[in-house]
Amino acid sequence: MVKKDILKHELVPDHVVLKKNQITKVLKEMDVHPEQLPKIKLDDPVVKAIGAKEGDILKITRKSQTAGKFVSYRLVLG
Repeated sequence: MVKKDILKHELVPDHVVLKKNQITKVLKEMDVHPEQLPKIKLDDPVVKAIGAKEGDILKITRKSQTAGKFVSYRLVLG
């Protein structure tokens, strides 16, 4: 059986683990605490594939026919 890279699937949006300085900037711009962000589970296949850890914040960029690009942020929880 051939193992496929789920990150290359057309329905999986881009996921990036933010660096500490990026996290500070994003949280300040949004005026939120990390706990207020939507959550994503540590056992999510994409979280596993990109090597994210509990407490990381992910930037998720989706392509949208109406908005062009839509960016959201998620907090990784166990």
